[in-house]
Amino acid sequence: MQDIKSNSNKDELISIVVPVFNEKDVLLEFHKRLSNVLNTIAYRSEILYVNDGSTDCTINVLNNISQEDQRVRLYHLSRNFGKEIALTAGLDNAKGEAIIVIDADLQDPPELIHDMLKEWEEGYQVVYAKRIAREGETILKRSTAFLFYRIIKYFSKITIPQDTGDFRLLSREPLDSLLLLRERNRFMKGLFAWIGFSQKEILYRRDSRFAGKSKWDYVKLWNFAIDGITSFTVAPLKISSYLGLMIAFGAFLYGIFVIAKTLIYGDPVPGYPSLMVVILFLGGIQLICIGIIGEYLGRMFTETKQRPLYIIKRSKKP
Repeated sequence: MQDIKSNSNKDELISIVVPVFNEKDVLLEFHKRLSNVLNTIAYRSEILYVNDGSTDCTINVLNNISQEDQRVRLYHLSRNFGKEIALTAGLDNAKGEAIIVIDADLQDPPELIHDMLKEWEEGYQVVYAKRIAREGETILKRSTAFLFYRIIKYFSKITIPQDTGDFRLLSREPLDSLLLLRERNRFMKGLFAWIGFSQKEILYRRDSRFAGKSKWDYVKLWNFAIDGITSFTVAPLKISSYLGLMIAFGAFLYGIFVIAKTLIYGDPVPGYPSLMVVILFLGGIQLICIGIIGEYLGRMFTETKQRPLYIIKRSKKP
């Protein structure tokens, strides 16, 4: 790492960005723990809660928190845009020299902010938290997450840290670079890695949720994985091309074999079953390849519309 220097100006502002969706059961405890941490650091701080169209009483809890804590800034989106967009809305409005992204479910401990700030003071521009354990999650979820990070690492041209979520610190320069990327299908973990800069990992054990339940079911996780893979690699397109070429070559060889067999031995028995198997197999491969192409084409369609990433219904600032 180069240009390591100490941040001596303790008057600098630290921004905490918290995307929120239906977290009424955990917000008070989260804010209490976060406030305890911020009260012990030597920097000024602000807390940006982005309400991503919550349908429970989260908005009321946030309003009460903002009345009691002058550091809180609230942004209410007009509907549920998804976590990646809500996170972007918070980053767009963060004013700090260092910006920390954290979820409100308390799976990522706010107390780790001390360690992040220490690494930032040593000169690292991006500090991310890497999980060494995932408490309270099923074997299936842990296994699929394990596979996802390794698959995207293998196929992507950039190095996306394994077992790493959104919990991280960015200094102002990397954040300004990140905000230049306005693509609609946002895979923030990949974007955080794409911008580069000097990065440092810190290890921690991820806790189970303090209350409530995860908003990520397996369907959403599957779609999230598709977004991640298609955003940072064209490998599926290349695989479909190679697969189609191999199957076409195999079909050509099989056709020569059938013709030679017919000429030499004759073929008195109709080959309806084998013919149907070949047709269905080739048709299935074609549909898979068309589906892969459709995923990329759909993303191109979304980008060309140039709609705003999000709409803020109202905001409350101190």
